[in-house]
Amino acid sequence: MKNHYFFIFFTIFSFFAIQDITAQNGIGFESKNDKIEGLSIYPNPVTNQQNVVYIASKKNLTKRVKVFNVLGKQVLALHLVGKSLDISNLKKGVYILNITENNVSETRKLVVK
Repeated sequence: MKNHYFFIFFTIFSFFAIQDITAQNGIGFESKNDKIEGLSIYPNPVTNQQNVVYIASKKNLTKRVKVFNVLGKQVLALHLVGKSLDISNLKKGVYILNITENNVSETRKLVVK
């Protein structure tokens, strides 16, 4: 059983390590034109006492937000009109945010402590 946990942890760690390396080297699957301009997510990491994460971009258009846990299960999906995303139902852990604005998508990591 411990081997399964080690394998899952190693796989997730490797995914994020590779993602950081490609981001630092400018290598990736998306071109610079396929990014949401000025996208920022704050605070990140967020604590359990904070129930809101703010997602802002330069144009501040309506966004489609999907939240996935590290196992790939979708735990939240909604259309975000303003900047604030209610995360009160999320437990401690690491989540992947898929944000789509004006038919352009970006994926970011969110940590809930």
